Amino acid sequence: MEHLISITEAICNDDITVLLVFSDGTSRLVDIGRFIREHPHPQYNKYLKASNFKKGRLEYGNIVWGNDLEFHVADLYEGRI
Repeated sequence: MEHLISITEAICNDDITVLLVFSDGTSRLVDIGRFIREHPHPQYNKYLKASNFKKGRLEYGNIVWGNDLEFHVADLYEGRI
């Protein structure tokens, strides 16, 4: 049986990075700002503003921003974002 990884802690920083801690103890700093700048979309661009970005929250073991920005946990864990 495959072990599912989830996010247990997320700290959103003013520089549009997020420090993620995963259920196996692994941590990773992810530059979400870089991703948004490389994949511009009006729906996502608002998260380049720190006050919007810092509203990220954990839901069901993943981090989400509003109803319009989230990533696969595996991609975050493997550093593909």
